[in-house]
Amino acid sequence: MTRPGAAESDRAAAPGHGLTGVADAGAFLARLVRLDPATPVRLRPAGATGRVALWARLPWQVLVARTVAGGPADGAPDVTVSAAELLAELERGGAALPQRRDAEWRWPLPPARSRPVEALPAVELWRIADAAAGTLRTASEQGVAGRAVGQRVLRDALLDHVAVLVTPDDPPGPPVEVSQRLVQGLVRMGFLGSADGLSGTSGAATVQVRVAGRWVGLVGPYGAAWLQKATELAVTPLAARPNG
Repeated sequence: MTRPGAAESDRAAAPGHGLTGVADAGAFLARLVRLDPATPVRLRPAGATGRVALWARLPWQVLVARTVAGGPADGAPDVTVSAAELLAELERGGAALPQRRDAEWRWPLPPARSRPVEALPAVELWRIADAAAGTLRTASEQGVAGRAVGQRVLRDALLDHVAVLVTPDDPPGPPVEVSQRLVQGLVRMGFLGSADGLSGTSGAATVQVRVAGRWVGLVGPYGAAWLQKATELAVTPLAARPNG
């Protein structure tokens, strides 16, 4: 027999997610779930007290992060949960931390320290994203050079396209490639704000291109997208053995 108040007591004893910036976290999670309903989200303290970084990986291999108000989850300063379950908890006004799914997070994070190499107008990134969408539509309908091409092949080729090439001036360095994957991550996650909102006084909004080791990132007004450059692997053949 369940004693009176037991359910309330159990909820009170459950670890809390610690998020107070519910609107910002909810906007981030809602976009994630639309892109991939099964995606996990990782919650980590964001350096300064009173902030939590929400990390997730998009279906096209880009890591995205948004920092919101809040403290670390109870007893879990670094925890991974289901994005859909955390969104549902926030939408019903709950404070409980969903079931932990730490084993589902399998990707490295970029280093905490990064350096800026360029500032790009946010409206230019919107233009690049719109042009890519138009190219995809045209290629899907008309093919490439008169030949039909699969939707997935088109999408992957477009995502791998270098949308912006930045040559650092201070200090000088090799060119930094900003792929369409990063641009799409920033736009699809709403990190630029609305396209209409970038006109007028907010048209001066910029996006930082940053590098951290082998990582390249775009840091917008509402969040960041990061992509790790592929590691070049050397393949050494095994020594031949005589048969038998």
